[in-house]
Amino acid sequence: MLYIVMRGRWCNIIVLNAHAPSEGEKVSKDSFMRKWNEFLIIFQGPMKILLIDFKAKLGKDDIFTPTIWNESLHQDSNDNGARIVNVTT
Repeated sequence: MLYIVMRGRWCNIIVLNAHAPSEGEKVSKDSFMRKWNEFLIIFQGPMKILLIDFKAKLGKDDIFTPTIWNESLHQDSNDNGARIVNVTT
């Protein structure tokens, strides 16, 4: 997870580049999600540009309806998708 803070005249912009671990790497996923939560808490104010591969699949489950409505291309969800939705909502 790498980020750069660009100090602008009107606002600061943070560009974040991250690559989430694959399915099956539970320890690595826990560590990544901990870092992701810390990032969201520390940089609450500035504008963020996120370049992230979460490797997330969000299916057409009822729990994702408030987040993505019925617009998912996947039938099934994976653990990374559920983690991202739970963190960002």
